[in-house]
Amino acid sequence: MDDGHLKEERVDGTLLFKGNFLEARRDTVRMPDGHTATREYVVHPGAVVVIPMLDDGRVVLERQYRYPVGHVMVEFPAGKLDAGEDPLFCGQRELLEETGYSAREWAHAGAMHLAVAYSTEIIHVYFARGLSLGERQLDHGEFLDVITASVDELLGWCRDGTVTDAKSLTCTLWLQNVLSGAWTLDWQETAANGRAG
Repeated sequence: MDDGHLKEERVDGTLLFKGNFLEARRDTVRMPDGHTATREYVVHPGAVVVIPMLDDGRVVLERQYRYPVGHVMVEFPAGKLDAGEDPLFCGQRELLEETGYSAREWAHAGAMHLAVAYSTEIIHVYFARGLSLGERQLDHGEFLDVITASVDELLGWCRDGTVTDAKSLTCTLWLQNVLSGAWTLDWQETAANGRAG
């Protein structure tokens, strides 16, 4: 498909804010009809979310207070990519640090953009199985509870508003389709360094 009639071209830009984690920008763009407009957006380093599947059919989740929304949220384990970090390695690191679990097999499901109107954030989605429990290695200042739920419980929480986190809602869709056989995954045994074994 030719998308030229839809694309916008950056003409100028300003850095509005640069923090430890995010930056905010305001760009002037030329629209397809030749007019100009302003686009404000957040630059995000990218992230990984993991769908950890226990052998008994339950999944591993977290409960964590999220300051911007002022609520404890139920979420799948996730974390931001460090500069140049391989997404699989990031998923393995975050799963171990936050939950204490490591996995024998991993499968890359896909990627999602969380807020395309105002953020560059992309989240890589991974499934993990063959879990074994070890010691959590939480970052300083990180407080969260690790919980498990059956798929039916998780679906109920998505339906009743207990789970409202966009990445976790999307991961639940992936999980439902993988378990039904509608979507397939390419499972790989992996070593601790994030490379296929």
